[in-house]
Amino acid sequence: MDNYKLSGVDVKAGYDAVDLIKGHVARTKRSGVLSSLGGFAGLFSLKDFKHMEEPVLASGTDGVGTKLKIAFVMDKHDTIGIDCVAYSVNDIICTGAEPLYFLDYIACDKVRPEKIGQIVSGIAEGCIQAECALVGGETAEMPGFYQDGEYDLAGMAVGVIDKKDIVDGSKIIAGDVMIGIASSDLHSNGYSLVRKIIRPTSENVGRHITEFGRTLGEELIEPTKIYAKTIKHLVANHEVKGISNITGGGFLENIPRMYAENLGARVDTNSWEIPPIFQYLEREGRIDKTEMFNIFNMGIGMVVCVAKDQVDTTLAALKSLGEFACVIGEITDGSGGNFQYA
Repeated sequence: MDNYKLSGVDVKAGYDAVDLIKGHVARTKRSGVLSSLGGFAGLFSLKDFKHMEEPVLASGTDGVGTKLKIAFVMDKHDTIGIDCVAYSVNDIICTGAEPLYFLDYIACDKVRPEKIGQIVSGIAEGCIQAECALVGGETAEMPGFYQDGEYDLAGMAVGVIDKKDIVDGSKIIAGDVMIGIASSDLHSNGYSLVRKIIRPTSENVGRHITEFGRTLGEELIEPTKIYAKTIKHLVANHEVKGISNITGGGFLENIPRMYAENLGARVDTNSWEIPPIFQYLEREGRIDKTEMFNIFNMGIGMVVCVAKDQVDTTLAALKSLGEFACVIGEITDGSGGNFQYA
């Protein structure tokens, strides 16, 4: 073990990190969890879903991306785990699935127990917001592979839905309406471009920006919003035909993923107020407005598609859930192209 430590791997630090994260993992426990931290596998029972005619598992995996660089500069690691959970969960709920459990993967140059504990505290908070359990994960110490103090973070979420209830966009027709649900600003997309524009040094991220009402760093580290509870309510009580997570690729890539190839969509980019962070980046980076919509969520993190006669009740439901939402466009017959901005 001494030789292993000399090579850069501290086994004891790994044990200490596990001890620190046990409490965070315990906070996320929900019905169905059969295993405890430290086993070779996370076990989850599906007994609570026997009422389903044909239960189907939905899974998604993702990482945080270069938003991590902002966390490194700010030395703030207790919220980035929320982003990690959000990016897998927000994908699988587009099928209408209920998130069940989550697994994380942290790779670092050196295990620093307190930092690992901070990261996992954020992952646990994300799981609580998504109402799923953190059933396991891996912390890999890889000396010489990552720069000093840096790490990578990824994860995987698994959910369940009855096959007959899967939201797959097959019922979407021309004339249906798209409702946008507000984001918590940037989420975790486009940060390679963001970092090029703002050059995230300690001095820059500490600058107070009047239009944000906080520092640039605080604006950039804002966690990704998790929509699991909202979508769960909508699919259980309303006729939702399609759901799109506005993630990497912005509107252009993600909205067409929820409807058939013979259809199209038209988004009215003036139907909601663009948050200040996007206006700031467009101005400082001298980025074309259309390109902004093709990279960022521009203040809309999730889109649901409903029939025209369901718009008012869906908007009322979203308001009752504390969401800001508005009509942002409509489904077209595709003759004008698969996707258009109005």
